[in-house]
Amino acid sequence: MITLSVILQAVANLALAKMGAALGAGIAAIGAGIGIGKIGGNALESIARQPEAAGDIRANMIVAAALIEGVAFFAIIVCLLTFVL
Repeated sequence: MITLSVILQAVANLALAKMGAALGAGIAAIGAGIGIGKIGGNALESIARQPEAAGDIRANMIVAAALIEGVAFFAIIVCLLTFVL
């Protein structure tokens, strides 16, 4: 019951909700950038160590980057919907 009252108080303060939504969207974008950067760096390092596996590494890198972008877009949309509503 205490948790519900805390949530209702937080929603009642619209300025705080908008600030939280903006902060969440920013953190989601930064996290996606860091994740894709790490994937790209590690993929280049792996290709440098084993050039014969470049095709497989590149394909796996693209799939992983697409999954990270999907999660980031979902997080940003949820934050923006919170901001609008």
